[in-house]
Amino acid sequence: MGWRPTNVCHTYGEIRMTTATKPEIARASWVPMLIVMLAQIQLSFNAWNVSITGITKDLGIPPTAVGTALTTGNFAMASFVLLGAKVGAKIGVRRAFQIGLVVPAVAALMISTAQNGTTLILAQVMSGAALALSVPALTVMVAANYHGRQQAQAIGFLASAIPLAQVISLLIAGAFASTIGWRWSFALVAAIGGLNFVLSWRLKVVPPQSDLKIDGRGAVLSSVAVLLISVAFSGLNSWGLLFASKDAPVDILGLSPVPILLIVGVMFAQGFFMWTRKRMDDHKPVLFSLRILERAEDKATVWCMSIMLFVGTAVSFLLPLYMQVVQGFGGFKTSLSIIPYTFSIVVANTLVSRIYDRFPPRQIARAGFIAVVAALTLLAYTISNEWGQVSIVAGLILLGLAQGCIVALVFNTLLSASPKELAGDVGAWRGLTHNISGSVGIAVATAFVIAMLGAFSLSAAQSSPVIDQATVQQVDFNNVNFVTNAQLQQSLASTTATPAEIDIATTIFADARLRALKITLLVLAAIALLAIVPAGRMPTFQDEDIPVGYPDNYEAVSDGGSV
Repeated sequence: MGWRPTNVCHTYGEIRMTTATKPEIARASWVPMLIVMLAQIQLSFNAWNVSITGITKDLGIPPTAVGTALTTGNFAMASFVLLGAKVGAKIGVRRAFQIGLVVPAVAALMISTAQNGTTLILAQVMSGAALALSVPALTVMVAANYHGRQQAQAIGFLASAIPLAQVISLLIAGAFASTIGWRWSFALVAAIGGLNFVLSWRLKVVPPQSDLKIDGRGAVLSSVAVLLISVAFSGLNSWGLLFASKDAPVDILGLSPVPILLIVGVMFAQGFFMWTRKRMDDHKPVLFSLRILERAEDKATVWCMSIMLFVGTAVSFLLPLYMQVVQGFGGFKTSLSIIPYTFSIVVANTLVSRIYDRFPPRQIARAGFIAVVAALTLLAYTISNEWGQVSIVAGLILLGLAQGCIVALVFNTLLSASPKELAGDVGAWRGLTHNISGSVGIAVATAFVIAMLGAFSLSAAQSSPVIDQATVQQVDFNNVNFVTNAQLQQSLASTTATPAEIDIATTIFADARLRALKITLLVLAAIALLAIVPAGRMPTFQDEDIPVGYPDNYEAVSDGGSV
């Protein structure tokens, strides 16, 4: 999929070839790519963040119920995405693609007319399960329609569709929420889904592989493992890492359910990999081919992908949170402020393929992660209560460009280096990694920043000559959260704090919020710095296109052997 300079020769015995002698491949129409990108925009359209207030008011449910509905959809998608790749190949990729468009459209229509929280959860389960079909199909549809350099460009476009969807959804949903109402955002998603279904008939038909066998036990093991791990990390902040908080659903001898769920989830994951390896050794069909991950170079690429998604998703969550809580931005203003970051990702996703023939992936990845570290460090040292600083905007643009390059690069590299017949599995692994790494990034970063906030607030309050220690004891510093100054003052009004104590506490809390955010950004920069090691082990590009579909009994190929 990658290309080398024309002066580089490859010698095989007496045969000498250069890329200059390769026949030119006719460029295909970009219309199928536009259809795939529009589908990715539909599937990535996020109207939830700016609709929470309207949803809770209209349906009479708490904000936590909205969060539950949103995470339920993510869990459903992550749990079934490996299975979805095989089901899609079995029933036909275009058909799977269409199902993965229509069902989320129907779910969005259900949300737009919902009268209770139960409807939200049901709709999200439907949507998440359908995404497990469409996410792997997106990659295969690109492979079916494009070849050569154009294929790498198309993969960059596909990667850019996700941040592009975030920009579009924030702007549109923010405008709708403040004018005609939140329900119209979901109605728009349903309409886009209907349009995508009509357009999808223009995509190439990938013949179904009706004889493809699906490993049922592997599907159960992988789904349970992903579900348990996802639930554990989603409850990391509210349930407690080790000891159960008052919000934990279960108290097992004082322990939080988080470590228990993680341990059991990892056990199921180990069981899945052991079971899959055994079936591959026995030349039996598997749910997911471990050939994608069998080389050290492949694992290094996956590590780079996971780290970048972990860091990038955490930052994309923390910065809007900071804007809305610390600076009091509304949803629409927040979306405008974050555009330099998200648009930079789109640009880099789209253009990075132009340098694939000049630099190997490891050099691009290392440079990208160094840029991420520099951008996060710049943000950490310059961010303040004034968002319009030039240094902050510059840091966001640099971060977006670096993140966009890395995300498109690692996906392209993994596709190029993996066995070419496993494009569906690579697409499924990409979806799983994106969901898990992003969710874990948000959960861990949130738990860390809140822990820092509580520690800084407690230390400053205890050392303050103004705040009485009796007042300090009335505040549960183990359960602090990112709240506005007004919310803090309202909370302290229920204690014995005097007006002078409330004023100084507000100042202390504002300083603690900023320090907590700065330290969290530096920690994320340190994590990104660690990625330079696996980045140096990434494989080179291969000069082959991605074929479409699984070969007969490909699952039985193991460790270079053949059936």
